[in-house]
Amino acid sequence: MWVEKYRPLKLDDVTNQESIMGAVRNLTANPEEMPNMLFSGPPGVGKTTLALCVARAVLGDYWKDYTLELNASDERGINMVRERVKMFARYSTMASSKIPVKIVILDEADEMTGDAQTALRRIIEDNARSTRFILICNYLSQIIEPLQSRCVIFRFTNLREEDVVKHLEGICKKEKVKCDAKALSLIHEATEGDLRHSINVLQAAASMGAVNVANVNVAVGISERARVGEIVKLALSGKFQLARTRLVELTKVYGMSERDFLRYANEEVQKLKTSSAEVISALAECDYRLVSGAHPDIQLAALLAELGKIGKDTDLKER
Repeated sequence: MWVEKYRPLKLDDVTNQESIMGAVRNLTANPEEMPNMLFSGPPGVGKTTLALCVARAVLGDYWKDYTLELNASDERGINMVRERVKMFARYSTMASSKIPVKIVILDEADEMTGDAQTALRRIIEDNARSTRFILICNYLSQIIEPLQSRCVIFRFTNLREEDVVKHLEGICKKEKVKCDAKALSLIHEATEGDLRHSINVLQAAASMGAVNVANVNVAVGISERARVGEIVKLALSGKFQLARTRLVELTKVYGMSERDFLRYANEEVQKLKTSSAEVISALAECDYRLVSGAHPDIQLAALLAELGKIGKDTDLKER
């Protein structure tokens, strides 16, 4: 996959985020005094990549041995914190004097339960001398205040068009793929600054022969965001069964998470003329129930039913 093949390995290779990069370089200049960090922002803008670059910069050739990388959305409970994070921070000894600190990278930390975050706060305090933590999240509001206060917070933004296009051009040159500027701009427009998504679209378009407008349109047409938009339109038009079938296919076959579905649905709703306070309220209610631990399949199906009701009421009002 080109996403992994061209993932930056050094701090200097990270695309955009100039203000963040300057601060991170200064903080990593003296690893022993480096604080814990919290990277917050939308997906695909370099948060995880930067965290791994920090580990390489601080630990050098030993970074794999003294870095613990976990995805908190896979193991989000307190047992993960106690069994894996605590054990690594407390018992993983530094055999070489070249190792200033150990590093724990917790991706999607906003998916951790409240109890797990509270337990993590204590572990951070107890291992302040030997271990540094880098927390990564999409939604800063989902991180408890005591954790936020123990980290330097960096807020990432979507990448600018010129930076995305420049990066994609570099990949095309290395892969010896023909591309045109309009197609690359179209990729940025479709992915809204999500570089990871942009590279995936680029690879899909390149597999058709060349990165041109026609091939990019085909690649974007089968993208996840487009699929979500189709489901939302079907639900609003009252085609509940078909919308639910497409939803099950998207989440079970293609593996889209429930939170990503809601995020894309919110973006697609903004583009529709039928966008209303009722639709936004329905999305927010579903999001709240999912965070509270409700069954995701039932809640997403209920959301589609609610959208169908809203769409029907809107039609009646227009008549």
